Amino acid sequence: MNSQINDMEPEYEEAVFGAGCFWCVEAIYQRVSGVVAVESGYAGGHIVNPTYQQVITGRTGHAEVTKVTFDPKVLSYELLLEVFWHTHDPTTLNRQGADVGPQYRSAIFYMTDEQRDIALQSLRKTNDSGLWSNPIVTEVTPITNYSKAEDYHQNYFNNNPNAGYCSVVIAPKIAKFKKDFPHLLQESL
Repeated sequence: MNSQINDMEPEYEEAVFGAGCFWCVEAIYQRVSGVVAVESGYAGGHIVNPTYQQVITGRTGHAEVTKVTFDPKVLSYELLLEVFWHTHDPTTLNRQGADVGPQYRSAIFYMTDEQRDIALQSLRKTNDSGLWSNPIVTEVTPITNYSKAEDYHQNYFNNNPNAGYCSVVIAPKIAKFKKDFPHLLQESL
């Protein structure tokens, strides 16, 4: 009987993206149909379980990232990547808008060789598409030293929609996402 229960449980996958401030990335992916959970965190650095205060110095090697748990029966990894390429500027090295430093770099942290291959193919396709006039500088690297960010970073935009950064930076990104990807919107948000 236990195997029958396990057979009925959905099999989710995870993807990890760095695209500037994790509050922005989290707010976008929370609105994508097929995404079941989103978590802000840190990845790619040389220390284990860094704090926000350590990461923002730019000296830990970590990027602010968003871990996206999704249902591959509803949403493909390729579509997650399409959202990634369209919702931040992957052509600026260690920078997104006014957020500057290696912790804000554009990065895809893959979990499997299949994710690596899909990400590299998607990067080449996007670079060739002319979506961006400058070459993409996004790093594609295996996930290392991932840790969840502090609780106050989780669900940040939804908890603080009227905060200055949220209304000036995140809200316009969400509006652009809704305009560009109406077919991917979750009905609840």
